[in-house]
Amino acid sequence: MDVNLNRRSFLRGTGAVTAAAVGAAAGLRLLTPAERALAAPGGAVKLDILYIGAHPDDEAGTLGALGQWNEYHGVRAGVITITRGEGGGNAVGLEEGPPLGLLREAEERRAVAYAGIEHIYNLDGLDFYYTASAPLSEQIWGHDSTLGRIVRVIRATRPSVIVTMNPSATDGNHGNHQQAAKLAVEAYYAAADPERFPEHADEGFQPWRVGRILQSGAVGSGPLGPDGPTIGYTPSVATDVVFGTWDGTVSERHGGERWSVVKTWAAREYITQGWGTRAFPPSDPARISSQWFTLIDTRTPYPAPTSGGLAAIQGAALQAPGGLPLGTEFYLETPGFHVLPGSTVEVVAHARAAARQPVPNATVTVEAPAGWTVSGDGRLGTLAPGRAATATFTVTVPADAVAGERFSLRGTLSTPRHGTGTVGEVVEIGAPVRGTLEPLPEIAQFREWTAANRVEHLDSLILPLLAIGSGRSRDIRVDLANTGDVPQSGTVTLSVPAGFGVSPASREYRDLAPGATDAVTFTVTNTDPSLPTSNRAPDDGRYPVEVVTTYDGGSATQDAAFLLVPSLELVKAATPPRVAGDVDESEFPGEVIDISTRWEGEQAPASDISGHAKITYTDDAFYVYVNITDDLLGFVLPPEDTKRQRRTDSVEINIDPRGTSANTSTVFIAGIFPVTDDPANGNPPSFHRDRDNRQGPGPETAPGMQVASRVGDPYTGYTVVAKIPFDVLPDTLDPQHVGFNILINDSDTQDKSSQTRIGWSTWQGVRADPYRWAVVTLPELAAKPSAPKEPVLPDTAAKSVDSPQSILQSAGDNVPLGGWRSLGDGSVEVLSASAAAGGVAARLRVRRAGTARIFVWDGAAVLGRLDRDLAAGRHTVTVPLSGTSDGAWLLVSLENGDANDAAAYRL
Repeated sequence: MDVNLNRRSFLRGTGAVTAAAVGAAAGLRLLTPAERALAAPGGAVKLDILYIGAHPDDEAGTLGALGQWNEYHGVRAGVITITRGEGGGNAVGLEEGPPLGLLREAEERRAVAYAGIEHIYNLDGLDFYYTASAPLSEQIWGHDSTLGRIVRVIRATRPSVIVTMNPSATDGNHGNHQQAAKLAVEAYYAAADPERFPEHADEGFQPWRVGRILQSGAVGSGPLGPDGPTIGYTPSVATDVVFGTWDGTVSERHGGERWSVVKTWAAREYITQGWGTRAFPPSDPARISSQWFTLIDTRTPYPAPTSGGLAAIQGAALQAPGGLPLGTEFYLETPGFHVLPGSTVEVVAHARAAARQPVPNATVTVEAPAGWTVSGDGRLGTLAPGRAATATFTVTVPADAVAGERFSLRGTLSTPRHGTGTVGEVVEIGAPVRGTLEPLPEIAQFREWTAANRVEHLDSLILPLLAIGSGRSRDIRVDLANTGDVPQSGTVTLSVPAGFGVSPASREYRDLAPGATDAVTFTVTNTDPSLPTSNRAPDDGRYPVEVVTTYDGGSATQDAAFLLVPSLELVKAATPPRVAGDVDESEFPGEVIDISTRWEGEQAPASDISGHAKITYTDDAFYVYVNITDDLLGFVLPPEDTKRQRRTDSVEINIDPRGTSANTSTVFIAGIFPVTDDPANGNPPSFHRDRDNRQGPGPETAPGMQVASRVGDPYTGYTVVAKIPFDVLPDTLDPQHVGFNILINDSDTQDKSSQTRIGWSTWQGVRADPYRWAVVTLPELAAKPSAPKEPVLPDTAAKSVDSPQSILQSAGDNVPLGGWRSLGDGSVEVLSASAAAGGVAARLRVRRAGTARIFVWDGAAVLGRLDRDLAAGRHTVTVPLSGTSDGAWLLVSLENGDANDAAAYRL
């Protein structure tokens, strides 16, 4: 059968095959249900749900819910993946960069096919390395370009619900994940705004109002078992709205297995990430969990979260029982998130009838918590199809409301004929003046973002944190802002725990004008150096602090914490230690450092994994000695694969030259492997820089750095010695404040995975948060002015125009490759194609000049490729082949600048 597939022929009813056809658990599926009419008349494919993540595999946790919604309710989902994950590890081969990205795309397509998902939009963003920094992710991806492409895909696919990741700057949240979610939130609003990206209309993609946006996951606790969604989730923030869908539902499509098992099958497709052996869930239904979804925002009414496993999408993608007609909008709007005690607030209820369904005799009511008062007229009359109306209410906040508490205002839209719909709007009690501990740079940026996008409710569960070196002092700033309407005066007090001192005891501020800001500064000292540091201390190493601010008539308190990090004054070496396997640690002057504290993975006894270290320095280099006790040697990598050190036994040395880095793009990180599979050269150690200012093989990225090791025989562990010249660091040293850490990865298996991680300054997120590292001083080193080196980051991402999988999908669903600009439907067409001597001969019609990438692809491998710049007109090309083309596809992408088109032809 010949199938000539481009966007135009697709929309005219020619058979369509999407890239999801390339695989499922049972193997190749070239012909799928996508050959049905996938597109809505006159437009691209219509989706119900769109998941937005950063990497292939980010959606894995949601596939149980998405799959059963698809199987039993016909809900069609798609996935936006900003990167192809080419910066991640590879547990099965040596591919990295774009070739790894294309492998990971194929894994993702196979995985999501279990849930009936056929539409994946990889946006060609660069996956550079693991980071906890959303600002760095934004810098690398480009904000406006990436947001514009997400909005284009939303407008093209017209989903009713967006599901995304956690946008909050909470501890340990992957920076790529956070930035992807932030962009998803922005896109939720921008896609509906005709003034944002108006050029999309010229491509046929009109503004689109998504009904709801959800975060996959929740913070709190939820019950196990089939009744979990109806019992309900208990969120840590009481005003969070959390829906549940039980993963234990049986899938008839998948032979009667539960979706919890099917979801695990899907996860095992992500084999490059080491997920191929992921454990299966419990078989006992009472122990099977639910997938939880937290409401971020909504334009549509939603049922009670405990009404069942469909509540997350009812009212938006599915009709809610007893609810308003599907497509009806209803939401509340307040002037701001914070409300002052005793104030009055104007609350506007917005209602809009669905495009084809009126809402007769509509009435709105608003309910507030006990002690609050509400007044207003909620009669809206009849809303004609597509018509919007508003009702305004005045809400009075009690004078004794406590600053910092959150409350939900509840709105209900009723109509005698069609039922009711309810929504909530969260507000927080503010204070005229509230002192806040100076935020870390990434937290400050996040808070500015929440205010700019009117999603301040997402700024929750972010405890303000500042690090202090053990036995050291630092200045602490408290920021003040007057949010009231009269000048304020008062005091700020910093209440610190035992073992810390603060000077002075309090600070005054006077005559702070409405809308004005100010700050006061304290000096805090750790007066008891015997206090445990890092996560050796209770509460994951957080020492609680209170910032108490008084103002005329009251006071407000902010909870915060100090992170007590190790501190060490280094002893300069009179003679540089030898960098040799037989070096004795007595050559290293100074204190012994315990690096045996677990920070990730399985708890293990000292005989399994433990160690100590010593650090010294000369005028031009650090010298580090590490001695590790280990019972089993993990997989020994060949020298060419000694990178991404978390996969096997290795040592990580982390250095922040001036102790001020916000993320690891301005630090030095070396991963040292004590042994390699290189018998011809004596199986020597190897080192590689990763996730830092200059990644790559050690000899190239850190010239002059030296490593040596001794591996026990019989194996009982190893020692590593390293010399790190100061001139390979990304900046000059501040001798009074250098961030330093030593971390150990321990593997007891041969599957390129580590089970336990220990180290010196140990916390969740420590690999990516330099402020959590230990502080070392070099008392005999002269200070020099800062001279930072610009980060050298990976700059090559896998591109959709180079992906046969993406080309086949784009040719069928009318969404441009990578979310880039549409070159114009029918800009490239395959008129005919057939096997020729040693290749495939094809006749193409090109209406706009560009670079054509022509593939012969059998659904699993590229059999031939030809790249050619083509002018407008007809062309005959021959693609050389490396195998038979029977049953394969001829796929063409045409790219001109940032615009593209795609075509496909079944041979």
